[in-house]
Amino acid sequence: MIGLETHVQLNTASKIFCGCRNPAILSTDPEPNTLTCPTCLGLPGSKPRANGEVVCKALKIALAMGCRISCEMFFSRKTYFYPDMAKDFQITQYEIPLGTAGQLEVGGRKIRIRRVHMEEDPAKLVHVGGIGGKYVLVDYNRSGIPLVEIVTEPDMTSPREARIYLQKLELILEYLGLYDPSTKAVFKSDANISLTTSPAITSPAGTQGGQRIEIKNITGTKEIEDALNYEIIRQKNMIEKGQKIRMQTRMWSPELKATQELREKETEEDYGYIFEPDLPVIEIGKKKIQEARNSLPELPDQKENRFIRQYKINRELAESIVSEPDLAELFEDASKKTDPMIAASWIAGYLKKTLNYNNLRFKQSGLQKNWIIELLGLFMNGKLTDRNAELVIRKMVEEKQDPEFIIKKYGFEKAGMDKEAEKAIKATLEKNRKAAEDYRKGEKKALEFLVGLAMRETKGRIDANEIREALLRLLGAR
Repeated sequence: MIGLETHVQLNTASKIFCGCRNPAILSTDPEPNTLTCPTCLGLPGSKPRANGEVVCKALKIALAMGCRISCEMFFSRKTYFYPDMAKDFQITQYEIPLGTAGQLEVGGRKIRIRRVHMEEDPAKLVHVGGIGGKYVLVDYNRSGIPLVEIVTEPDMTSPREARIYLQKLELILEYLGLYDPSTKAVFKSDANISLTTSPAITSPAGTQGGQRIEIKNITGTKEIEDALNYEIIRQKNMIEKGQKIRMQTRMWSPELKATQELREKETEEDYGYIFEPDLPVIEIGKKKIQEARNSLPELPDQKENRFIRQYKINRELAESIVSEPDLAELFEDASKKTDPMIAASWIAGYLKKTLNYNNLRFKQSGLQKNWIIELLGLFMNGKLTDRNAELVIRKMVEEKQDPEFIIKKYGFEKAGMDKEAEKAIKATLEKNRKAAEDYRKGEKKALEFLVGLAMRETKGRIDANEIREALLRLLGAR
């Protein structure tokens, strides 16, 4: 049984309970403890004030999760004595969160959302020499960054499902314009996991499964899968050895690829929640909720289904294109001027392949939408071969230049069959007589092998169909 508590830093201009600039939206890290004030330092006599923009953005998240919205709510104090909270408590929501009883569909299954609430981020602890090292420094710049926490029910049954859920959640937040993976904004999760004993696990008499383990502060979707896989193996081994699994909090070490014990797990009672007396009750009227609902953009699932209906592309292509808002926008623009099927296959194929190879998103690539649309037009007008069009995309990403410049620089223009091309094709047959003989014996794959070699010899300037026809003539099949 797996449940996730995911925290996302919101991209508001200021912090949640004071007027300090929000470091989550800055392109570079400020000097430690320079974006602070008496409120986020927890100094005596300081008073918090709620940031209305945080409430509006959190409301959009709760609505996108399909939650029931609390029209009246308040903030609470969560008491704990760690140095990352100078005032010894965190302002959060507990008794009445902003949203409850939502859901998110993942792979045909519904993952229930228990609650969506707002809170402040603690300060950043810097462990000099690692955990248990020489000493710990505290940077209070992060203290007070607005957080929205999305808590699921324990509905996930595998680490992979947890990873897919997080990827989908991250994408929804990006479509809402509240999270940008290319910035320093943090998207991290606490994972709760428990195993029940089953026939697959040899459980000695008296051994208990089902105790909940919490793994704190896991950043990234791949890391959540790795952490849960490790924890499942660790707990299974303990059960097989007859060891009792105690309820505890652990941390994930990406370097060691292992979880490590931090402390015994606290219960809700340990936090001593009380009403925050320095903040008023917040009322959200039905009109405000409806306005927020009307302002929601087309979300990924909705866009994917519309692309399938409107442009007649398959679900795999639609899912790939929708995976980045900028790619989805590019596809829509390209489909107005080119064949939607060609645009979809190119964006999901050649373009994404090149971006992934360079570890880039379209937004970061330096490419312009009109360059891709221009390139698609050149291909559809027969001025570029498939192979050279892909090479043009690669060079465009490398050099940040438009297709016309790249084509002229590298001579990628499509050419008709000429004496030089005929000579290169004949040379291909001479060098690969076995493949030619295999084709004559009936092996069809040998022909495609020869086409690929001949395209390489002609540097991709000749259309594959023309090369195939020339080869067939030379092989005596035409």
